[in-house]
Parts: sequence; C-alpha cells; structure tokens
Amino acid sequence: MAQGTNAKQQAEESVLYKIEGAFAVITLNRPDKLNSFNEMMHKALRAALDQAIADKKIRALILTGAGRGFCAGQDLSDRTADASKFDLSKTIGDFYNPLIMQLRSLPFPCIAAVNGVAAGAGANIAFACDIVLAGKSAKFIQSFSKIGLIPDSGGTWSLPRLAGRGKAFALAALSESVSAEDAEKCGLIYKAVDDAELMPTAQKIALQLAAIPTGPLVKLRAMLDAAEQNDLKTQLQLECDVQAKLGASKDYAEGVKAFFEKRAPNYSERS
Repeated sequence: MAQGTNAKQQAEESVLYKIEGAFAVITLNRPDKLNSFNEMMHKALRAALDQAIADKKIRALILTGAGRGFCAGQDLSDRTADASKFDLSKTIGDFYNPLIMQLRSLPFPCIAAVNGVAAGAGANIAFACDIVLAGKSAKFIQSFSKIGLIPDSGGTWSLPRLAGRGKAFALAALSESVSAEDAEKCGLIYKAVDDAELMPTAQKIALQLAAIPTGPLVKLRAMLDAAEQNDLKTQLQLECDVQAKLGASKDYAEGVKAFFEKRAPNYSERS
C-alpha cells in the first residue's frame, strides 16, 4: 500500500499545476532528469491539461519546466541495451502524438516559457505551443540524429513551417544547438528575454491573452495552420466565413459596445 501511495505521489509531483487568476501554469517537475519524459510524467501532464480545459475560468496557459531545463525529451533510462527491440511507435502513438494534438487543440492559447535546454521531443513540445518565449540561456536541440532517429512529436511538421525547409533539415540532421537569441532571429520562437524576465514576461502575455476573447484566438491558430495548405482564394473565403461567425458573436458585440462607451470590454466567459 505504501509503495502504491508513493508512486501516486511521485506522479502528482512530476507535473505541478497552479491557477493564477484567469490563466494556469503547468510546470514539468523532474528537474533531476532535466524534466525528461517517462510514462508517469506523460500521464500527469495530460491530466493537468484536462484539468485546465475543464475549468471554464482558464483563458490562457503557461507551460514551463522546473530547475535548469525546460525538457530534455524522452528519458532513455527505460530503454534496454538493445534499443532495436524497443517499439518506439508505441511510445509515440500512446503518448507523444496525443500530447501534441491536445496542445494544438486547446480551447485557449498556450505559452511555452522555455528555461534552459529544450531537446528532442522537449523542443518540439515547445514548438507546438502558440507562443514560445525563452530565457537567453535556453538552447533548442533536435538531438534525434545522434541516436539514429528523425524528429518526432511534430518536429517534421513544425520545423519547416517555423524556420523553412532548408534550415529545418540542417537543424535536424546536424543536431545543432540553437541559442534562444538565434532561435528568435530565425523564427523558431517569438522572443528571447533575460532569464530573470522569463516568467514575468510569460505571465504578462498570459494576462493580455486572457483579456481577449478566446474563440478568435483558437480560430486564429486553426487559420494559420490551414494557410499552409490553402491557396489565396481558398484562404480568403475561409477568412470571410470565419469572420462572419465571429461577427455574430456576443464577444464581438461586447467589444464594439465597449469601444463606443470608451471602457475596457468584459469577456468573462471562455468562448
């Protein structure tokens, strides 16, 4: 019984969940392992995301890591010496793919606050978030090729979209370490900030996002994703259709009313 209780406590402590008014902060909490993923932490993170989704008062989310790293990817300690006998498709299919899809379909915007190293799947989980901030000491590494793999966790999808096909191939093939400032310059992330300003900046942005209607922000994510495949005519029609729906919403009516009344709009419900 004690062992079961201890395992449950470790699972709960591997991911921390905190509510800060209208936004939540989820912290990967295996700092001794650079927050690398094992099955326990996967389940705890998914549970924390479900908790945020279920709470209608949450309008934005910050994902960060405890200690000196954001996330070093997969914890390889559960691999055997003969790694070829380990079915990677099960780990990816059962855990990483559902996680990426959940991040890309959250009903509110998600900010990755990257502290320290973000390697392998850890980097690509950050790139799955809507806004990526990084402390200037942070580094992004596509470490897969060093062990004979390709990027997973959406890396082959996000890298070319963020940095271009040529840059994406080089980063993945060479496993180069990219500093936060260089990541900003090449479009991998939104902004690099001083380490001490990482969480204050993330919190400021979360508050700013929480004050905006969440429905249009979720639509914006989907529209930008769709634009990668659509031609101009198709995208223009999609903009027209989505704008028509948003223009008929209570949020839009409240925003226009607040504008004419020269006051701050009150978007109290999550769209």
